[in-house]
Amino acid sequence: MVAVVVAPPTVPEPVAGGRRGLRGRRWAGKPLCRSLLIAVSIIALGIGGAEAAAARGPGIRAAQALIYDESDARVLYERDADRQVPIASITKLGLAMVVLDARLDPTEMIVVQEDDKSAVKPARSRFAVGSSANRADVLRLALIASDNRAALALARTYPGGTTAAVAAMNAKAASLGLVSTRFADPSGLDPANVSSARDLVVIVRAALKYPAIHEATTMREFDLRTARGVVRFANTDGLLRRREWHIELSKTGYISEAGRCLVLHALIAGRPTTLVLLGAQGKYSAIADAVRVRQWLESGTRPLKPAS
Repeated sequence: MVAVVVAPPTVPEPVAGGRRGLRGRRWAGKPLCRSLLIAVSIIALGIGGAEAAAARGPGIRAAQALIYDESDARVLYERDADRQVPIASITKLGLAMVVLDARLDPTEMIVVQEDDKSAVKPARSRFAVGSSANRADVLRLALIASDNRAALALARTYPGGTTAAVAAMNAKAASLGLVSTRFADPSGLDPANVSSARDLVVIVRAALKYPAIHEATTMREFDLRTARGVVRFANTDGLLRRREWHIELSKTGYISEAGRCLVLHALIAGRPTTLVLLGAQGKYSAIADAVRVRQWLESGTRPLKPAS
């Protein structure tokens, strides 16, 4: 048994206050009491503030979201994560996986044709008709710059053509056990390309196993040598240009039906984390959401229990 000694209360002693008289006096015992009260308040606020921040979540604006901690294999936060929605150019991760699975010659030259212009939606491309590049570089263009013409050329030159490529993408989704993912075209321009935030976590984790996808999706820019000279393509994810981010895979997407979409795998607060953001509104809203997630995870408010 531990004895608890209660000290007698401090006897206040008046301290000379000059001209202030009694109103200017202070008591010797008050500073200590005040310091203790302040310390207790700070501790209480710190604990309560962290718990409240964890409960509130990262304050993201995306319509659908999921944050997955790879170390503990648990969901940290989710919002409407099972809703099936259009995913725009996130589709290209599925295309890249099946092209690489087919073990096609990466040095084979692919010439851009008129057929590589999308029949679904008009889309600008700096990969002009008549241009050529080897398959490895065309894949890089599809992933780095999210070039739709490059994606369509990859699918056209897949064994059996575009129809076979899309079928392989759907077979890949099925092999991963995905229930909400359907592919209709290889570029993502068709809003019938759909998935859910929960399915996309699985797709990101699967795509990360391909070194070529990791390499391409983390390149800040890529110079393509063409007959007209060198054309520089920049990565569509601006986070790659920020030193504080350690990204291992990243892909953006946008069509009007899907809103702004972003998936990435990164080391955040020292832990491998997969982030999926779908249906964000505003050109930079998905990027801003990712920054908020990073701040939330680095602030020490990472939830102790899986998200419900």
